[in-house]
Amino acid sequence: MFKRREQTIGTLILRNLRAQGLETPLLQKRLVASWPAVAGKAIARFSTATDIRNQTLYVKVTVPALRADLSMRRQEFVRLLNENVGNQVIADIRFF
Repeated sequence: MFKRREQTIGTLILRNLRAQGLETPLLQKRLVASWPAVAGKAIARFSTATDIRNQTLYVKVTVPALRADLSMRRQEFVRLLNENVGNQVIADIRFF
């Protein structure tokens, strides 16, 4: 008799993504796309997550007063975004 190594399809897909080096870009895309949901409708109306470089999320904010408020809540947003994705993707956020 042989021993079966049954695995879920999710595990196999994740292993394949890691092997091809696609896991990190996929997580980054999910994180950028989750900005409106995490930030909330009011904040998302005046801000847009643009990209991630060197574990830093760049968010364009059109209202200077909101930019100052978001800068003070930076670590809270880092935590919430990483929790939403389920992995440590970013370490900082820059609002511009």
